[in-house]
Amino acid sequence: MDRKSLSQIRKQLECLVGKRVELRANKGRKKISVKVGIVDNVYPSVFTVRLENEYNSVRKVSYNYTDILTHTVEVRLMSSSDIDKIAL
Repeated sequence: MDRKSLSQIRKQLECLVGKRVELRANKGRKKISVKVGIVDNVYPSVFTVRLENEYNSVRKVSYNYTDILTHTVEVRLMSSSDIDKIAL
């Protein structure tokens, strides 16, 4: 595992703090979880995302930077048009 690429991933996620993202997580056995949330914080080895659901309860999830490096988790910045589609 290349340390330089992990630091690059961390720097890219630091730019996304406070922005709405879509997370696609590979749960194994052809199961993919898609969630929408806001990048809450970036720590030295993990980052956290604040998820919202239809019950107005807030939940936090955390992922390693290696999850992104190994393509277990994909993070995509949502545009304003994507946000409008979800709100409908």
